[in-house]
Amino acid sequence: MPERVGEPVIAPFGDAALLVTFGDRADPDLTARAGALARLLDERRPASPAVGRAVPAHATVLVPFDPLAMDATAAAELVRHAVGTMTGASGSDAAGDLIDIPVRYGGSDGPDLEEVAERHGLSAADVIDLHAGARYRVLFLGFAPGFAYLGGLPDAIATPRRLSPRERVPAGSVGIAGEQTGVYPLSMPGGWNLIGRTDAVLFDPLRADPALLKPGSAVRFVPAR
Repeated sequence: MPERVGEPVIAPFGDAALLVTFGDRADPDLTARAGALARLLDERRPASPAVGRAVPAHATVLVPFDPLAMDATAAAELVRHAVGTMTGASGSDAAGDLIDIPVRYGGSDGPDLEEVAERHGLSAADVIDLHAGARYRVLFLGFAPGFAYLGGLPDAIATPRRLSPRERVPAGSVGIAGEQTGVYPLSMPGGWNLIGRTDAVLFDPLRADPALLKPGSAVRFVPAR
């Protein structure tokens, strides 16, 4: 059975990792706490070389460890101690400054904008105002290098993924899927509803920090003139 340690639950994840679960929903506060734990564990890695780099997600942290150097009980105790020393973290905690991403909405850059608007009984201008008027938080990175899942999308424009994914989505495309929005960092297949496109480079392997957005980053979309 999973072990409850304070608020999160620590459970084995295979033979060489633990999964620390803070909750079962996409919540900025839970994401912030998961990120805080991952950073704390990574800061302590030099003193605990058997523990690998922690991987945070929506409300969980995957903690890999070397089973030849540390058993699951010892790894769980290390995580338990880290949880006990965590300082408070919330979804309002900013990871750096607000990042503005300019977006060309609609037309060939946002081929699904009109469809999203029609689905919700809105005009295209309404969708743009709602999307650009919100402030977003990076919940976690995944799917592709530099792809950030952004929480904070207004309920009025939350839209399910497309039934038929596109074989190719251009890099920089801004999309909506469910209650989240995001930007495709590379040209790739995808099923999100495309409402715009940006020239911002979301992922560049030659940069010191390849990913423009990081878990916890605050993001705002700005309509391009």
